[in-house]
Amino acid sequence: MKKLIMITAVIALTLSLFVSPSRAEEAKGPAVSGSASIDIMSQYIWRGQQLSDEMAFQPSVGITYGGFGANIWSNYDEKTTAITETDFTLNYTFSVDKIGFDVGYIFYTFPDSDFDTSEIYVAASYDVMLSPSLTIYYDFDEGEGAFIVASIGHSIALPKGMALDLGASASYTMDNTVMGTEADGSDLSDFYNADLSASLSIPVTDAISISPMIAYSFALSDDAETVLEGISSGVTGEADSDVFYGGVNVSLSF
Repeated sequence: MKKLIMITAVIALTLSLFVSPSRAEEAKGPAVSGSASIDIMSQYIWRGQQLSDEMAFQPSVGITYGGFGANIWSNYDEKTTAITETDFTLNYTFSVDKIGFDVGYIFYTFPDSDFDTSEIYVAASYDVMLSPSLTIYYDFDEGEGAFIVASIGHSIALPKGMALDLGASASYTMDNTVMGTEADGSDLSDFYNADLSASLSIPVTDAISISPMIAYSFALSDDAETVLEGISSGVTGEADSDVFYGGVNVSLSF
């Protein structure tokens, strides 16, 4: 199964580079564009894992050329007063009819440890009501397994260019040791976590926006609950698999 997922990802990436312009829509807007943002969060939550005990500051900067993109993202932990993680992403987006595709590579680095890991991913979304999407991540480095996320979302237009964005997702881990293991150390394959979120997009200028958000993450299986409680206990001192969190995003496009 692992080999099948990895082969699928590689095929999708290859096809994305050679897909005919008559079938795929080119990215709209300027050929080159950039963005910069910062998330100020009550905690650092990743796939249901509580990775900080206090506030987290998460700056990001990215650039796109047509459908190609590159991004650098970091997490600054208020408690440790240090950058605990920096991620590098390369990706390519395209669409065929109403189906949008995003394929890419993520390199996760952790400055205070010898641990780093790499994922490739393939995402597909359908341009209909609720915008359903499916993303398959494959960690071919430390995790040697997959992580699958299915999501839906809806945006409600509000006066003065504002929008209320609602989202929900559910995930499944497949022998990915980065996401945790069974109590006996064997690989874990089970439903993992779900996220419910709401954010309010507030345009300040044509290029700057502010988006406060709230979210709730919870475990979807007994095994995932045990894993998430163990991770939480090691970071926050409390064994929680369910967590409310929130923050605000400030973004600039150019």
